Amino acid sequence: MTTTEFSIQRAYTTDRSTTLRWVLSHVRQNRLLIGGVFFGAFSNAALAAVVPILSGIAFQAVISNATPNYTAVAWAAALVAASQILRGGLQLVRNASAETIGQRLERDARDELYGSLLGKSMTFHNLRSVGDTMARATNDVREVNLMLNPGINLVVGSANFLLMPLLVAPAIHWQLAAVPAAFLLAYVLALWQYLGQLRPVSADVRESFGALNSRLAEAIEGIETVKAAAQEPAEVQRFQLLARAYRNNFVRQGRIEARYIPLLLLGLANAAGFTHALALANAGSIRLGDVIAYLGLLTLYGFPVFVSLYAYSQVSLGLASAERILELIRAESELDENSGGYCEPMRGSVTFEHAGFGYAAGSRTLQDINLHVEPGQTVAIVGQTGAGKTTLVKLINRIYDASGGRVLVDGVPVRDWKLADLRRQISIIEQDLFLFSRSIAENIAFGMPDATAQQVEEAARAAQAHDFIVAFADGYQTMIGERGVTLSGGQRQRLAIARAFLTRPRILILDDSTSAIDSATEDQIQRAIRDVARQQTTFLITHRLSQIRLADVIVVLRQGCIAAAGQHADLLRNSETYRSIFARYEAGGA
Repeated sequence: MTTTEFSIQRAYTTDRSTTLRWVLSHVRQNRLLIGGVFFGAFSNAALAAVVPILSGIAFQAVISNATPNYTAVAWAAALVAASQILRGGLQLVRNASAETIGQRLERDARDELYGSLLGKSMTFHNLRSVGDTMARATNDVREVNLMLNPGINLVVGSANFLLMPLLVAPAIHWQLAAVPAAFLLAYVLALWQYLGQLRPVSADVRESFGALNSRLAEAIEGIETVKAAAQEPAEVQRFQLLARAYRNNFVRQGRIEARYIPLLLLGLANAAGFTHALALANAGSIRLGDVIAYLGLLTLYGFPVFVSLYAYSQVSLGLASAERILELIRAESELDENSGGYCEPMRGSVTFEHAGFGYAAGSRTLQDINLHVEPGQTVAIVGQTGAGKTTLVKLINRIYDASGGRVLVDGVPVRDWKLADLRRQISIIEQDLFLFSRSIAENIAFGMPDATAQQVEEAARAAQAHDFIVAFADGYQTMIGERGVTLSGGQRQRLAIARAFLTRPRILILDDSTSAIDSATEDQIQRAIRDVARQQTTFLITHRLSQIRLADVIVVLRQGCIAAAGQHADLLRNSETYRSIFARYEAGGA
């Protein structure tokens, strides 16, 4: 089973060993509908075969006697009409069943993929292109639906049409089974070759679409940077290269489809069948009406030949898309939710024992970190850009997992904690924070959905956010844009701080979280933080000297290692690295 940080209990378990088994494990949950598809497909082909048989009977009734038997012709016409009305009704059942299965497959595949992505580690998401992931979660999932309907639906239907001439022709004359049998054998061999050529090209089509979507998503996300550097022409050129690769793969697919051999086999089968039937009629073995019926049966091959040109391409694209989806689902995550782990209320002590971490194999962002923090202490972490400050605090709640040594909370290794309980009692507020396209109240209550309106307002007041919130026409119900784009940087940070205050975490991590706030507002927020800090452990990553001086412990990071740790006055006397950092912050007016 794939390791995951988060999992959802489902009504059934999917088989992820192969792409086909994964698709089938979803589809087989709809057994009644599957029966509707197969019964509808068989009845459609059988009732289609009734038309040439009745046409042959009517033709024979006209030419057999000096006076045509119009009664027989009328009965044949009535039976044709009745059979086709019945056929239409059964076709409705078949298509409705196939469409329902396809829609359910799309829903369930997207749901499984979404749950899987939520359970992946940050290392996984950091290394994965957002655009490619979105292409798989949207377009590829849709292709899986289309693989079922019309894809598989048409394949099942065409398979029944292939069998009908072989089953019905011997009733006219046993020798007439020869051409259908030969055509069926040649068709299967040609189709096998066709699918073998089509499969890798279909995979390339889906991969090139993912690359195209990834480039587009990246350009839109960084549109401000693109415009600021006047790089629009360069971005257009990059996009055109990927669009050309996508087009070229589709052209390759079209060339394979243009060489579809069954189209030639259809013509040869009709010619051979016509010749054979005439020879039997000339020998007196069958009547002319039987020749007409037999030729009508051979025309049934037109449906599977022409439809399969599209249907099998759709199935091939769908399987390629399913493989891309399953690749994401099966991708290993370094972290496990540890549902049976330690889950007691947290006191707030944190210990690093020779902890290390690297984003990639062989790299070392942090190494040999040793630090102990008592409950209720405030720790300031300082260092140059790239020293590993943010990475260090993200080892506490296992956003990243230490690749060496141990990290302990309340004396319990974080790997032994139930992941949800560990993270629920820790809040991180970052400079590059994220707000959802929801109301202000919902964003504040994100970590505590059952919070009352009064609790939300108290948290907003403590974060100095209440005044600007009530200034909006809709107050706390004001909808904010994606990532909070309708708010200023300072307003977004205050909402994130209110979110943290509401959950009352035992460990609060502030990563340059007041950088976009003016000094007066920051002083008010800092007083609120100090008030709640008495009941919690606080980690500060900041350039503000006013905050650094007030910390119980100051940790100085240099190139991923702790260069010094202690109080402000002691570090000024004993640590050259800290004096250098302090002087730089002071010169910057921090």
